[in-house]
Amino acid sequence: MNKKLIILGGNPETAVFVKTAMEMGIYTIVIDMSPDSPAKKVGDKSYDLDVFDIDSVVKVAKENNVDGVIVGVADILVKPYKEICDKLGFPCYVTEEAVKAFCSKDGFKKYCLKHNIQDIPGIYIDSNNIDKPHNLGYPLMVKPVDNGGGVGMKICRDEKDYNASVKTALEFSKKGVVLVERYMDCDDMAAYYTFRNGIPYLSAVSDRVTTKKQGDASPVCIGAIFPSKYSDLFVKTVHPKLCELFKALNIQNGILNIQFFVEDNIIYAYDPGFRLQGEAPNIPIEHINGFDHREMLINFALTGVFGEDDIAEKNDYMFKGKMSCTIWVLLKGGKITSIKGLDTIESDNSVIFILDRFKTGDIISSDMLGTEKQVFARIYLVENSIFEINDKIKEFQKVLKINDTNGEDMILEWLKPFNTDYYSS
Repeated sequence: MNKKLIILGGNPETAVFVKTAMEMGIYTIVIDMSPDSPAKKVGDKSYDLDVFDIDSVVKVAKENNVDGVIVGVADILVKPYKEICDKLGFPCYVTEEAVKAFCSKDGFKKYCLKHNIQDIPGIYIDSNNIDKPHNLGYPLMVKPVDNGGGVGMKICRDEKDYNASVKTALEFSKKGVVLVERYMDCDDMAAYYTFRNGIPYLSAVSDRVTTKKQGDASPVCIGAIFPSKYSDLFVKTVHPKLCELFKALNIQNGILNIQFFVEDNIIYAYDPGFRLQGEAPNIPIEHINGFDHREMLINFALTGVFGEDDIAEKNDYMFKGKMSCTIWVLLKGGKITSIKGLDTIESDNSVIFILDRFKTGDIISSDMLGTEKQVFARIYLVENSIFEINDKIKEFQKVLKINDTNGEDMILEWLKPFNTDYYSS
């Protein structure tokens, strides 16, 4: 009899997770509010339920005699994932302390302060106090403390803009709390950890490139390069402090991504995610280092065992001398009428995976702009050097064409080749 697994969430990135479980011979049940969720289209069974309705999800689990529950690629669902597992007595990699530290921006800020980890200067406000903080000047970044993917986020440059943005951000916060921070216009990076039996392994360090072509909407990523040019600086200055934090939180198993800004060689922590990432650094990790976080999470949900004993010898955040790049293809608003060249890119020897999220006829609406919902595809490639990576970036730009109803190019901005001085050994 096949094992049965509930997967929480239904976005396109979670759909890939569902496919992995099905390839492992597991019967999948997807729970998400939207009837049209991409993950529901590939799962064996689905329910149109709000994951925050804990009792209803628990009831579904019992009625279907499921063997485990796991969260997909959605920050906001990590907390209810823990509550559901607790009620069912199922394995859960998330601890109560980890929920407080990593599932809201305000909680993360508190733990950074406690463990001397530099974060972005800022304060919290709610509907009772929306006045601009006196100690921070414009521009400011306004964002709900408990949402992700750029939802409800806005760069503000004056008082009128600030007041409107705070009201919008409050609408996207379940807590009714908004974080107002200094806007950081500098380099962006991320660190990705694997935890097994209480030991944290740094599995990937990347530099992220964001677009600035959408005015004051939240900057959305258009690409990433592994390993980061700041790898040594990060390992020397931030990694030891994070390890102390992980120890204090008693994290035993799971995966964690944290984003950072880098300015004048100071690294500022700003966005944690204690679950699979939309950016999917797990894809090059699997290809180069040989362990698959998706399979590990699925097995953990069913057995309580996360990964194998050989993690330590396989894990290498420097990617064994290779380089990996993720190209994000962001679209402008409009209706897609033609997509050309994606199959050519997919067949390229350097490409290890493509996640495409839209098809011909789909509409990119105005509310998607400035969030990760406007991402058409993420292209993952691995090469031996930055020079080969750069050649592929230029080549793929010529190949991929996406047009709207007027025949206009819908690609917002293409990732530029990287500065080889920073990435060549």
